Amino acid sequence: MIPITPEIRLDESELSFEFIRSSGPGGQNVNKVATAAQLRFDVPHSKSLPAEVKARLITLAGNRLTKEGCLLIRAQRYRTQEQNRQDALARLATLIRKAAVRPKHRIPTRPTRRSEERRLDAKRRRGRIKAGRGRASDPEA
Repeated sequence: MIPITPEIRLDESELSFEFIRSSGPGGQNVNKVATAAQLRFDVPHSKSLPAEVKARLITLAGNRLTKEGCLLIRAQRYRTQEQNRQDALARLATLIRKAAVRPKHRIPTRPTRRSEERRLDAKRRRGRIKAGRGRASDPEA
């Protein structure tokens, strides 16, 4: 079990790793060694996550989500498989922690009478300034 939050723990059997060749610099090694880690996590079928966290995670994942609902995280920052594997797990944990935070319910409020008066007064003042602009009249005419 991988601890994410005090309430949420991911079962390692829900995650699958695939190691692929990394892009970028690395000399001859880049063409020979599959060090980039690709983490696959099936969000809709996960038994470890509550339904509301799954829904928020799907929204947060954006284009990292496949049509089937699998979350793909590709880690290729480091030169070893194990470091990239740990990086992918850390990024997944961060994403799930963000999804676990329940958004605050916004209570709409109305502006106070005084703030409305200030706003309208500022608009009138600005209008008078602009009305004062214009073509200067020709004194010889």
